[in-house]
Amino acid sequence: MKIGVISDTHDRLPTLRRAVAMFERLKVTAIFHAGDLVAPFAASILAADKLSIPLYCCYGNNDGEREGLKKILPNLVEGTVKIELAGRKIAMNHFIDWFKPGEIEAADLVISGHTHQVVNETRDGKLFLNPGECCGWVTECCTIAIVDLDTMQADVVEVHA
Repeated sequence: MKIGVISDTHDRLPTLRRAVAMFERLKVTAIFHAGDLVAPFAASILAADKLSIPLYCCYGNNDGEREGLKKILPNLVEGTVKIELAGRKIAMNHFIDWFKPGEIEAADLVISGHTHQVVNETRDGKLFLNPGECCGWVTECCTIAIVDLDTMQADVVEVHA
C-alpha cells in the first residue's frame, strides 16, 4: 500500500494541484498533509467533493483561519493524527517537537513538516519523514513523498512549479 505525504503548501496552488495530480496518477491509498495549508481557498483543492483519495491532515503554525479551514476539511486535526493503515501505525504532527510523549514510540511512521527540509531516515526501526516543502518558497524546491507501507520506504519526489 502506498500513501502520499505533503506539507507546507502555503497557498501555492499550482504546486498543490500538481502534487494532488501526482498522488492520483500513482494511485496512493491516502494522502497525509502535515500542516501549513494556510488559507481556506488552498484547502478547497483537498476538499472531499474534489478529492477521491482519503485525506488525513493536521494544523500547522501558519494555518490562521482555522474555522474556515475546518469547514472545508472537517477531519483537520489539532495535534497529532494517529491512524493505522496496512498494519502500520502512523503518527503525524506539523512539527516534530509537538509530538506528545509516547506518540513517536507507538508509531512505525512519524510524519512531520514545519522546517521545509526533507528528512527521510529510519531510526530505531521507525521511518521519520518530512517531505520538505511543496510550496518551494524557502528552498526553491517543491517536494512531496510517496511511502510504501509494505517496505517502509519513502521516495521524495520533486513537483515542478
